[in-house]
Amino acid sequence: MRQIFLDTETTGLSPEAGDRVIEIGCVEMVNRRLTGQTRHYYLNPERSSSPEALEVHGLTDEFLADKPKFAEIADDFLAWLQGAEVIIHNAAFDLNFLNHELKRLGREPFSRHVPAVTDSLLMARDMFPGKRNSLDALCSRLEVDNSNRTLHGALLDAGLLAEVFIRMTRGQDSLVIDQGHGHAQALGEQRAATQDLARLAVLLVQPDDHELAEHERVLAELDKASGNKTVWRELVS
Repeated sequence: MRQIFLDTETTGLSPEAGDRVIEIGCVEMVNRRLTGQTRHYYLNPERSSSPEALEVHGLTDEFLADKPKFAEIADDFLAWLQGAEVIIHNAAFDLNFLNHELKRLGREPFSRHVPAVTDSLLMARDMFPGKRNSLDALCSRLEVDNSNRTLHGALLDAGLLAEVFIRMTRGQDSLVIDQGHGHAQALGEQRAATQDLARLAVLLVQPDDHELAEHERVLAELDKASGNKTVWRELVS
């Protein structure tokens, strides 16, 4: 299963008013593991960013002046996405911009170029109703380290989204690229599955008087803290 995590940065909030895409970041995952393959484009939008947008992404007109236009990277971008499910946080926003960029070139909408688009924001709202579900909020809630995120960056955010997505879908706690580690883990699981446990000798350790007394002291403290509601002594008797 091939999945692409995608994020964009833009000159403002409204492609209908002429705002453009200035950055695209993509991170590839295959079978729920990062491959290390990415696509990252800075784009010349042929217009200035709004002051509010510039505060978010920090990409100045001077920095973007010599970057390619969307038309120059469109074929490479779309070809790399072929056959992949694309995951976007707040997909409606990014898709609106990408569709406007494609329309300028006389191309079909974004969803026609990929098998599926998944909105991780809608997933988060289902999982955490009534809570903040921005990417930053999800990183905090799911213990994903975003300490390097001082400004929004498309490639950085795509990587954070991949980590958040894995934790939301509970497949694993973190992303692993090292194939050697995965092979060793699988080998260990195989050996564990074929081990004849009936042949193992169980070692019984008898507590001494001091350990028994300490155990009784801890049980008494638990009994007192619970208001004498513990049941283990009844079960033992």
